[in-house]
Amino acid sequence: MEERNYLATWKKYLPVIRLHLKKSLTEEQSFKLNIQDFESAGDRGKSGYTFSITMENAKVINNISGSPVARDLYEALKSDEAIKAMLLDKSVKINVNKSFVLTIKNSYISAYK
Repeated sequence: MEERNYLATWKKYLPVIRLHLKKSLTEEQSFKLNIQDFESAGDRGKSGYTFSITMENAKVINNISGSPVARDLYEALKSDEAIKAMLLDKSVKINVNKSFVLTIKNSYISAYK
């Protein structure tokens, strides 16, 4: 079975992510993550913790298979009913940069796509 080292860490952040996801409907949101939370969950070494997830209608559309941190975030998001509802009919991009800042960009999916 696949290890989920970061799942518990992400679940701890779900209330904050939920709040920022709601606010991201009007403007891009960013907040700093605690690096120690992630380093204690698993050592990513040189590969680091940076990643980007692009979701449309609550489904990941980019490849996150190489990032356990991103995969576990997506699992945590899917497990939260309120967040799942917020992701429907939207295009959401979540990324974490080298400075451990999580950014959420949100837009509606066009019906004409």
